[in-house]
Amino acid sequence: MKRRLLVTLAVLGVAACGQNTSKADAPAADTLTRRQKDSIISTLPIPGASGVGAARKAVDQANARVQQHDTTR
Repeated sequence: MKRRLLVTLAVLGVAACGQNTSKADAPAADTLTRRQKDSIISTLPIPGASGVGAARKAVDQANARVQQHDTTR
C-alpha cells in the first residue's frame, strides 16, 4: 500500500514538473540583426568595443569593393 502511494506521488511529481507551453512564459524573439548588435557594441565603453566598430567598417568597405567590381564586369 505504501509503495503504491509512493509511486503515485512520484508520477504526479514528475507530471507537475513538465514543460509549460504557455506563450507568456516563452522568451521573446531576438529582433536585432548581427549588424545592429555590432553597431551598439561598438559604442559601449568596454575593452575591444572599438575593434568591433573597426571590423564592421572594414567589412562594409570590402563589400563596397566587391559591389563595385561586380558592376564593372
